[in-house]
Amino acid sequence: MIVLPATFVKGVVSHAGLPPAPFPEVAVSGRSNVGKSSLLNVLFGGRKALAKVSQRPGKTREINFFRIGDSYHLVDLPGYGYARVPTAVSEKWRVFVKEYLETRQQLGGIVQLVDARHGPSAQDREMIEWLAGHTVPALLVATKVDKLKSNARATALRELAKNYPGMDVVGFSSVTRVGRTEVLAWIDRAAAAWPKGLAADDHGD
Repeated sequence: MIVLPATFVKGVVSHAGLPPAPFPEVAVSGRSNVGKSSLLNVLFGGRKALAKVSQRPGKTREINFFRIGDSYHLVDLPGYGYARVPTAVSEKWRVFVKEYLETRQQLGGIVQLVDARHGPSAQDREMIEWLAGHTVPALLVATKVDKLKSNARATALRELAKNYPGMDVVGFSSVTRVGRTEVLAWIDRAAAAWPKGLAADDHGD
């Protein structure tokens, strides 16, 4: 599989700042400290880190856009569920992300991360239920599977597939890189399947 070069485009804090470029977008969602930055770096970082792995969960306070070759945008959504983030700030993120997910015409897929060791949190379940009620393709990625023994790993993935039928489930580790090929292939398919004609008519602004 050929991995296209990734370039940071911009960080966005309001709907007005969303890039108008007619590219399909695949968003990555998950709670704080679930391993989102590590996943992005393993998928697209190459020799240089694509996203900073912060020691302070909840640090990302914007939607970050990365251009993947000339094919699509990878969209890093702010992590949710960090208790130390002020309520007003957390609510601002929630409203902005909700607006993005519900109105962005370029959105061609969502990669939803959950921690394989603990299963979906209440906010994870809320997000997954939202995905189930919408037509945007979604992939459920169970991160940190290297921290589970093989039997526990298989059980965790089986439970996710059972509880969320109709949604593809992949186990992933940024340490062993297991699942990398599968996640990349899914993202490429989601971007390629996005209706190209939509970009010429509606940039989602």
